[in-house]
Amino acid sequence: MSDTIKKLTIEGFKSIRELKNFELRPMNLLIGANGAGKSNFVGFFRLLRELVEQRLQVALQTMEGGADACLYMGPRITHRFGARMHFGDNGYRFTLEPTLGNRMVFTDEATAFGPNLDRLGSGHDEAKLKDLQSEPGKHGAEHGVPYYVYKAISSWVVYHFHDTSLAAGVRRQKPINDNDVLRPDAENLAAFLYRVRETNPASYSHIRGAVRLAAPFFDDFKLRPVPTNPDLIQLEWLQTNSDYPFRAHQLSDGTLRFICLATALLQPKRPATMLFDEPELGLHPYALVLLGDLFKSAAQQGTQVIVSTQSAPLLNEFEPKDVVIVERHQGESTFRRLEPDDLSEWLGEYSLGELWQKNVLGGRPGAEQAPHALPDWAGHR
Repeated sequence: MSDTIKKLTIEGFKSIRELKNFELRPMNLLIGANGAGKSNFVGFFRLLRELVEQRLQVALQTMEGGADACLYMGPRITHRFGARMHFGDNGYRFTLEPTLGNRMVFTDEATAFGPNLDRLGSGHDEAKLKDLQSEPGKHGAEHGVPYYVYKAISSWVVYHFHDTSLAAGVRRQKPINDNDVLRPDAENLAAFLYRVRETNPASYSHIRGAVRLAAPFFDDFKLRPVPTNPDLIQLEWLQTNSDYPFRAHQLSDGTLRFICLATALLQPKRPATMLFDEPELGLHPYALVLLGDLFKSAAQQGTQVIVSTQSAPLLNEFEPKDVVIVERHQGESTFRRLEPDDLSEWLGEYSLGELWQKNVLGGRPGAEQAPHALPDWAGHR
């Protein structure tokens, strides 16, 4: 797990005024009310990926609404946005300041190996990390620190499978050769599954088995090039006891999202760190149980999993040590990991989901006015 994140600091990003040296574990389930800041936490990683790929300025304008919109309480309150992260023996940090043109420039960018810091410069508007990762290391080493830092960060993926409309890419014909990795929105799902079936039958069988548990009517995928254009492929599937090929538009939104989730979590080579924003959308309660098992299995096998959710049933599938409560106080997002010892008596009577719904854990609407308040029925404790 050398490429997974040990500690993370975020300063001045949207509702996150300061998150300092926050420990990230193999399994991290972020739970909180709407607007608490869970999606901003996940969104930081989405922007980070664009930053290291030298697409920061485009991402600021197309994804974030400009530089000013990224700053905590706006540019009058916050004059810069920065972050530090540590993974394995390496680290990366940057600080960005807004310009009059609603862009951002680097005032600091640096890599770290152990206690040694190597500054990459200032005044540039796109990260230098990617350019430097091809340079050799010191003392004849094949690779330098930027190589390992870039390799780690570029392997972290934010998956978001909310768009399952009829116009969504996952339901449409796509190039069959776009199959190296599963894209964050799974638009190349059919091509990727086609490759997995041909190159790793065991992984394909696990994916198929998980989908069959969630959707008993499902038998298998029908993966083949489009007859009229062998350069394209579309998602087709077979129903139990039938050889008629159904198409993706004949899958419900929830079933299609579960297929995407199962494929991501059971793919042959998972990213070092995987993030999922509200994956419970449209899933049946039993599918949430299966999804919880998939998350935990991936974390146990060396992948770092970060999940943002509002689902009490999904929360029930985890232990307190896996859970991070996200709240918003006076406009600022706070992050607090649960302490198992504090909940041992409660968990003898209630599930984690019930405790969250009753606001024993915090992270519920209204917590800003009365954080961590115990409900009336808890007075006997």
